Amino acid sequence: MLYELLLVDDEENSRNGLATYFPWEEQGFHICGQTSHGGEALDFIKSHKVHVVLTDISMPVMDGIELARQLQKETDHPLVVFLSAYDDFQYAQNAIRYGVRFYILKPSDFEEIKETFREIKQELDQRYEVFEPLKGVHDEDGIIAQVTEYISQEYRDGTLTKLAGKLYLNPSYLSQLIKLKTGKNFVDLLFDTRMNKACQLLKSQDVKIYNISEMVGYTNPNNFTRAFKARYGQSPREYQTAYKGRMQ
Repeated sequence: MLYELLLVDDEENSRNGLATYFPWEEQGFHICGQTSHGGEALDFIKSHKVHVVLTDISMPVMDGIELARQLQKETDHPLVVFLSAYDDFQYAQNAIRYGVRFYILKPSDFEEIKETFREIKQELDQRYEVFEPLKGVHDEDGIIAQVTEYISQEYRDGTLTKLAGKLYLNPSYLSQLIKLKTGKNFVDLLFDTRMNKACQLLKSQDVKIYNISEMVGYTNPNNFTRAFKARYGQSPREYQTAYKGRMQ
């Protein structure tokens, strides 16, 4: 799915250059139109589906700030991205006030724009519940291998959202794929790894239980104790004592 992007800038050469030379379709976007000020943009949006508006701030007739204010009134309004040479805190304040969270300063390089629109695409995918198409068992297995590796390394504070961001996947899609391929949810896999790691650490004579709690992702030792006992039927202390007894 390509998302529709409207360019708004009173400098025609700047608009045309951005539309022509930046690889928008590779990022998941299609240039649906160009306008020279906010008033024209509003008229265009009334008759066209627009997902994102990339707009300059300083323009005649209607500037980018007023355009953002007008769009905020609409239900399911487009996301607004400011592209401007005005590095001014007041502009940033107004942008936040009207729901603008993406702000690119001129001159900007392609990598900065790519990173911004990569984040925007992920947000739109979640808004419209667009899932990545399944591309075959090989690709799916490759994703699951990366999931397994991530959990083994980031079990302390890993999250599904963070992992989805690393893989550039929709979190809902990734969650469904993990369940389909492993029979477990992400949180279950994370919990399994934490408990296995806790058991390894409890077998060490030199590590305190409250330290183990933190090392496997529990800031509250009581929560760790409850989780461990629910899994193994005994507290971490009891498990550690029993292990020491078997070693003697």
